[in-house]
Amino acid sequence: MLIGASVVAGLSLKEVGGFSGLQEKYPQAIPEARYANTSCGMPRDDSFVMLRGPNSDIPWPGFILGQTPASIWYWCADQIMIQRVIAAKSLSHAQGSTILAGYLKILPVFLMVIPGMVSRVLYKDTVGCATESTCMAYCKSKVSCSNLAYPELVINIMPTGLRGVMIAVMLAALMSDLTSIFNSASTLFTMDIWPLFRKHAKTKEKLLVGRGFVLIMTVASILWIPVIEMLQGGQLFIYIQAISAYLSPPIAAVYLLAVLSKRINEQGAFWGLTVGTVVGLIRMIWEFASPAPRCGLEDTRSVIVKLHYMYFAIVGFWLTLITSVVVSYFTTKPTEAELTRTTVWTMQMPELNVQYKGSTTTQKTSASSDPGREERPKNNNNIAKWWCTKVFMWICGFNEVEDQIEGPKEPTINSLEQTSFMKKIIWANSIIIIVIGFILYLYFTFGFKP
Repeated sequence: MLIGASVVAGLSLKEVGGFSGLQEKYPQAIPEARYANTSCGMPRDDSFVMLRGPNSDIPWPGFILGQTPASIWYWCADQIMIQRVIAAKSLSHAQGSTILAGYLKILPVFLMVIPGMVSRVLYKDTVGCATESTCMAYCKSKVSCSNLAYPELVINIMPTGLRGVMIAVMLAALMSDLTSIFNSASTLFTMDIWPLFRKHAKTKEKLLVGRGFVLIMTVASILWIPVIEMLQGGQLFIYIQAISAYLSPPIAAVYLLAVLSKRINEQGAFWGLTVGTVVGLIRMIWEFASPAPRCGLEDTRSVIVKLHYMYFAIVGFWLTLITSVVVSYFTTKPTEAELTRTTVWTMQMPELNVQYKGSTTTQKTSASSDPGREERPKNNNNIAKWWCTKVFMWICGFNEVEDQIEGPKEPTINSLEQTSFMKKIIWANSIIIIVIGFILYLYFTFGFKP
């Protein structure tokens, strides 16, 4: 993926005469068809600036104070990330892999954003379409065709052989993201929500529920595509950031409180998440019901709906934080056993010898020893039905699956110890990646001269 994206970036910059050529040509990438007496289709004067004015499309106060909670949720509390970190062999491996991912996250500026701007220069009348008729003719969208900027480069710039490889890589990356999301969502539903309705569900039932939930999510995702095309000017990336700004700040606030405070309890976290999520859902539904008008028309929506999603993320974050703190301080304080190795201040506390009630044994009932297992019928009339059942069970992955009846188990807590050498390596790379991020922001905000 990195090699293919690097080739696309190099070939695209070559088409416009390098980065200096992009700086010169991007402000001139104005489509022929656009609405008169408007700025629709005109490249922004601050297109090469990352931290923009407070009233712009990416306001710097909202970006720093509002986008940060969404990033904390993504990196620290998102199930997709947590699954991989928990699977790490040690604390050093978990921290090192996160830092490596941080280094890789720097690359999209050069491998995706800049090639996207090149695509706007090369295909200003299609990728940069500004009227409803031209956009509909090109990509069947009424508002924008910017989502096709990168595919246009891959199809039109790369050689024939590399073109097919890159398209395969893009599809593989998309499938990998989708499978990760579906797997995480299915796990959360099957393990946390389904037991509320079926407390003694067996393994086969959980497998069937998990696969069924993935199927439902797939259908729902397909049906949701028209909504995505309608909102946020049809720009998929902006849509993702907006939804994250509505729903993720409560999770980030509770996560930070849980890690940094020894006074926050379950009641505070629950009510903080509830209040923040409900407020975010109201804003999201309100925006669905009142989408932004197309470029050139007056926006007569409510002030709350017109509030930039990054600014709204600030509101959601602090509302959740305040609610959690207030409720926690008026309810029971967490015990020492509940705080063991759960906060920054208690991370190195020795494990308490907590006695667990109930049996710790696990009974396994395999398919071969299950007295209720359906044996192959001797009557020929029922053989077809028996084989259909076997095929269905095989497709769903149920053959050779064991039903487990498990009692409470004592948790296995891995050591959090690190060698001084690994600590120095991790801290050094943490500082390096932070410095690189600051340099890029400062350069593209203050030191860059388009």
